[in-house]
Amino acid sequence: MKFNLFLGVTLLWLAGCKPIEPAPSPVVLEPTGFIQRIHDPGMAKEGDTYYVFSTGSRVIVICSPDRVDWRWCGRVFERPPAWIQQAIPGAVDLWAPDISFFNGEWYLYYAASTFGSPRSVIGLATNRTLDPTHPEYGWVDQGLVLASTGAENWNAIDPNRVVDEQGQPWLVFGSYWSGIQLRKLDSVTGKPDPDDPTVYPLAQRPADGPGGTAIEAPFLLQRNGFYYLFVSFDACCRGLQSTYNVRVGRAPAITGPYVDRAGTPLLEGGGTLILQAYDRWRGPGHNGIYREGKIDWFVYHAYDARQAGISKLRIESLGWDAAGWPYLPSQQP
Repeated sequence: MKFNLFLGVTLLWLAGCKPIEPAPSPVVLEPTGFIQRIHDPGMAKEGDTYYVFSTGSRVIVICSPDRVDWRWCGRVFERPPAWIQQAIPGAVDLWAPDISFFNGEWYLYYAASTFGSPRSVIGLATNRTLDPTHPEYGWVDQGLVLASTGAENWNAIDPNRVVDEQGQPWLVFGSYWSGIQLRKLDSVTGKPDPDDPTVYPLAQRPADGPGGTAIEAPFLLQRNGFYYLFVSFDACCRGLQSTYNVRVGRAPAITGPYVDRAGTPLLEGGGTLILQAYDRWRGPGHNGIYREGKIDWFVYHAYDARQAGISKLRIESLGWDAAGWPYLPSQQP
């Protein structure tokens, strides 16, 4: 019976069929308002309001009632925490915020580095609410989570916190060098578990392959017995010359091994392409995902060819095919 089910799914895939599971049809939204200069977005919702956190200006925050019309909602820090400059001299801003709700608080992981350097840090800030008008609103910096110096051959940037099936929190992170890594977190502090110092490798690209070691921006999503690892390949942050694109692999355990649709391990450069340049949008990548009921909202930045390559917020909902692989409506013929 298992063989017949597998064969049926395989034949559907080979025939090019993409039946959609019972869920709202995937859509592409067209955000407006304060969506320019948004980079490395992460989205959350509190009450009736959606919030997007972005690289730059001490972590930009924009908000919306409908994921379409966005307005300015401030920034996380008025000035970078003092320990950042001590740890990373020359760091001028904070990167790649990741937002999630845990232990009754909002956890915001962020990174600081200088461009192209493996000397980097990941920090953590917490807040009781995302609503800046609430009397309990106020970001509290919890300090250093993880640091890299170059000796480790991995880079402590691009954090994403995920909780496994047992309720255990983990932090996936990494950029270039030896690629994407995973650390177990302490459930109370949100920092690395002192009882498990293991750094679990999840994905990397060989230096002698096409694109070299350009892999970063990991995001983990659990669905139907698998953990899906989304990563961005190739060159970011070059405006219209950006070649960023998003790949995905999956594994039955959070620590891997992750493989793509063809069965190639992500630790050997594998990754199924699900997002690349389309229409006016160049170098799309560094995605976050916000799950709302049956919908997985896929948020990312892309460079607008109609407006001199300015980075802007993009939002789509993921579709899922019969074999359990994600796809995006913007990429469908």
